[in-house]
Amino acid sequence: LPTVPTVDATLPGTLELGVFSLSLSVADLDASAEFYSKLGFVATGGDRDAGWLILKNGETTLGLFHAMFERNMLTFNPGLTPRMERIEQFTDIRELQQSLEEAGLTVDSSVEPDSSGPGSLTLTDPDGNPILIDQFF
Repeated sequence: LPTVPTVDATLPGTLELGVFSLSLSVADLDASAEFYSKLGFVATGGDRDAGWLILKNGETTLGLFHAMFERNMLTFNPGLTPRMERIEQFTDIRELQQSLEEAGLTVDSSVEPDSSGPGSLTLTDPDGNPILIDQFF
């Protein structure tokens, strides 16, 4: 991936979550991939044999996941931009987890605080929507 030094400080927000995507739980991966291709999306990653694809259309990202999640999910990837650039200096998922917990949010699944590198956590919004924060590196 191409890299950029830091996140764009001119963007709004108080917590650096990384790139946003919608992770869709799909019944038929091929049918969904074909449908979204007609909306201009192209596959940029994933593993069709394992049941998942990452699709992009401009700066919009969709993840298609067959038999991996019960529901559609909001997903954030710390350290990535919508242009698929790796951010050299970003807020680590362990720092994000600490901020969320200090803000009084309940984390459903957490990352080990003393670990480093990749990790993920999940939480649920007041309407029951699952949120995944998934750091790749």
